[in-house]
Amino acid sequence: MLLFFTLGLLIHFVFFASIFDIYFTSPLVHGMTPQFTPLPPPARRLVLFVADGLRADALYELDENGNSRAPFIRNIIMHEGSWGISHTRVPTESRPGHVALIAGFYEDVSAVAKGWKENPVEFDSLFNESKYTWSWGSPDILPMFAKGASGDHVYTYSYDAKREDFGAQDATKLDTWVFDNVKDFFHHARNNQSLFSKINEEKIVFFLHLLGIDTNGHAHRPSSRDYKHNIKKVDDGVKEIVSMFNHFYGNDGKTTFIFTSDHGMTDWGSHGAGHPSETLTPLVTWGAGIKYPQRVSAQQFDDAFLKEWRLENWKRLDVNQADIAPLMTSLIGVPFPLNSVGILPVDYLNNTDLFKAESMFTNAVQILEQFKVKMTQKKEVTLPFLFTPFKLLSDSKQFNILRKARSYIKHRKFDEVVSLCKELIHLALKGLSYYHTYDRFFLGVNVVIGFVGWISYASLLIIKSHSNLIKGVSKEVKKPSHLLPCSFVAIGILVAFFLLIQACPWTYYVYGLLPLPIWYAVLREFQVIQDLVVSVLTYPLSHFVGYLLAFTLGIEVLVLSFFYRYMLTAGLTAFAAWPFLTRLWTRAKMTSLSWTFFSLLLAVFPLMPVVGRKPDISLVMGAGLLVLLLSLCVVTSLMKRKDSFIKEELLVHLLQVLSTVLSMYVVYSTQSSLLRKQGLPLMNQIISWATLASSLVVPLLSSPVLFQRLFSILLSLMSTYLLLSTGYEALFPLVLSCLMFVWINIEQETLQQSGVCCKQKLTSIQFSYNTDITQFRQLYLDDIRRAFFLVFFLVTAFFGTGNIASINSFDLASVYCFLTVFSPFMMGALMMWKILIPFVLVMCAFEAVQLTTQLSSKSLFLIVLVISDIMALHFFFLVKDYGSWLDIGTRQLLACTAWLFMYISASPNRLWMLSDPGLDLNLLHAIRACISHYVIVMSMTIFLVFLNGLAQLLTTKKLRLCGKPKSHFM
Repeated sequence: MLLFFTLGLLIHFVFFASIFDIYFTSPLVHGMTPQFTPLPPPARRLVLFVADGLRADALYELDENGNSRAPFIRNIIMHEGSWGISHTRVPTESRPGHVALIAGFYEDVSAVAKGWKENPVEFDSLFNESKYTWSWGSPDILPMFAKGASGDHVYTYSYDAKREDFGAQDATKLDTWVFDNVKDFFHHARNNQSLFSKINEEKIVFFLHLLGIDTNGHAHRPSSRDYKHNIKKVDDGVKEIVSMFNHFYGNDGKTTFIFTSDHGMTDWGSHGAGHPSETLTPLVTWGAGIKYPQRVSAQQFDDAFLKEWRLENWKRLDVNQADIAPLMTSLIGVPFPLNSVGILPVDYLNNTDLFKAESMFTNAVQILEQFKVKMTQKKEVTLPFLFTPFKLLSDSKQFNILRKARSYIKHRKFDEVVSLCKELIHLALKGLSYYHTYDRFFLGVNVVIGFVGWISYASLLIIKSHSNLIKGVSKEVKKPSHLLPCSFVAIGILVAFFLLIQACPWTYYVYGLLPLPIWYAVLREFQVIQDLVVSVLTYPLSHFVGYLLAFTLGIEVLVLSFFYRYMLTAGLTAFAAWPFLTRLWTRAKMTSLSWTFFSLLLAVFPLMPVVGRKPDISLVMGAGLLVLLLSLCVVTSLMKRKDSFIKEELLVHLLQVLSTVLSMYVVYSTQSSLLRKQGLPLMNQIISWATLASSLVVPLLSSPVLFQRLFSILLSLMSTYLLLSTGYEALFPLVLSCLMFVWINIEQETLQQSGVCCKQKLTSIQFSYNTDITQFRQLYLDDIRRAFFLVFFLVTAFFGTGNIASINSFDLASVYCFLTVFSPFMMGALMMWKILIPFVLVMCAFEAVQLTTQLSSKSLFLIVLVISDIMALHFFFLVKDYGSWLDIGTRQLLACTAWLFMYISASPNRLWMLSDPGLDLNLLHAIRACISHYVIVMSMTIFLVFLNGLAQLLTTKKLRLCGKPKSHFM
């Protein structure tokens, strides 16, 4: 059996890794020739201001008194330059936004799997093509462009990361630091001849990254006075920098200024998804080569922003974010970034029609070069008779379009040139996508065939070894034929030869050959298949169809719950009615009523807003009080049973109650301190970390009696969860745990009702690491329901409060009791642990269910495997390589979660799992595709690898305050 699970792990690792080869490979190509406009550029230098996290409406709208928050920028719009909205793409994160702005392409999707590291793939950028670039700002942004540049011509100046403190008195100091250092830089240049000569060269860039607005938005929300005041500070700083540049260069009129943002921000202070408040960013340009303001009487847009902002008489020029890169390159005359897919917005240019036409032609040739290289690469590794070219852009059509464009330029038909080049760009971009996804169908078919084969084999193994379904069917053992293995070997040789002559990557061999041994194993069990068919035919058709429909409906509800949280509510409501549809109601009325009550209560949470959007500390305090009240009731009840409750265990419970009280105090006092802008008190921070550290140790001191141990685990984890809560989610683990306690009881009632085993008192059952395997029983039909309940509760634990699907849903305020200085590793780890705490509670409860129902975790594991694999097969077809974290991450999370459940929630042997490096890599890839911040991903991986072992450790291990550990057996 151990061999089966090990092979299963490896197979599922291949299935999961295939998603990255199919959907998440790099679309970038290399080997193109740099292209630049052959005419003199209008500017010698460019100054790029990026106000991180600045929403378009926050900059353009007027305040309640009719005044602009950014009077200097508004004056530019009305008297000196051009303006519009830059439409960003999701994921709306800082790195993808800056890559689009400076490199001209939307973040390489393979970087999703690599955690947005510094330059996970090589790409060209404006900075790399410039003669010199000087940049000031955040240490999280600047290094990725400096390290990706060829040569030593990109200079960075960044402040210490500790300055990024969400609880600091004034985050505008981050922007003030940038402005002050730029001024000092130019002051120093006057006394440094070498530096002075460099900054007087042409084709140079100055980049100012302003993080204060984003920091204040996260800490205080975009509607706060702090956020709006920061905008005014930035406006003042930009005004001073512009004045300094004009003075330094003697008003030579050769400087271009561009002011924009990498992404916006939601009303609740987050970003990452595709809400308009996140994707609409400002773009204001002025200086050399930029058109002056254009007064118009009417403009046609699908929104009402112009009227709201009182800018309806100034022409608005919207662009896509990647279009800003070719605009900047054309202004200073450097080659277009080689990987840029941006389309030059010629309406921003104040130059001759010839310059616009030549620039647009260069833009088209630069993108066409990428198409040619991509087509050549694919053609070289595909058999001639199998290669299907992109028909919309054949070689002859490319030649005709380029020849016609040159002819139009010669005859001074510049408008026709621009239109023709835009047509060529759109065709080239479609062709790039076509060749990038050329092998997707072939790989997808192989993975699906392997998937179906694996599900079939696991189902046959359940029927053959863990059930009585075919025990009564007489069968003759036939001698195995050599035809079957020979046939599969021959097919394997043909597939390998086909891949070899096409010079396919080694991973293609894995995906192409893996289905063969899986289906060979399935067909070897042909006798089991025959016996199964015979057994099913003897079963009443109506019953069979009914069970099949119920199983299918359950799977679809699970699938839909990942997309629509209210499906969890529908499922829990159905759970609430379950006892009344069976004889449980007549046998155990109190248990049935409790089950119904807590199921309906838990069903409320998926209907509530996503966590973090409406913080309410009073709800956190209320949850703490409920925990204290429940603790009092339980301790009082246990003290009445003197034989099972000793002083040592009473002391443990009192420590946990004290920990809960301290957590409530820390939450309240920390929020008060942050509201007064006094930062995080050191004592609160110490208590928070001490509570977190002790939460996994204190339960081990409690009695191994089932109820007492589970309650001790709840108390310890709730103390930590309160510290990580900002609103109603603090109540979620408490309600979930109550339902889990009832689940343990109701499963005992169902077993007694079916006559499988006798009911045991929960007060007499103890967790034991060494379980007598002779007590395990065969699987029954009702065990499929138990496995489904487990998967459903795990899904509910993940998505019940809606804070896992997208980074957009995370609220940094959740970790303010532990730290406020921006630390992605630590913040990511804490937020992941918050999400995993309900998961741990479910797993601990399930340990009890297996123990009380005498159910082998190996047999149940196989059922969970089949359910999760069927879900994963659904999600395989829904994976997308575009969209927001909510779009990309959720679908990818669905597939990985199914495998995650299979190997972490119901593994039959925890020891091999904890030491298997393949699992760590599998989960690492799984989570990286789901969450946008790479540190969150790494942290979650560490937790998930050990999570199931942690559940068993928490329930079975017993420590003593003094003396030797004591073992407990049933």
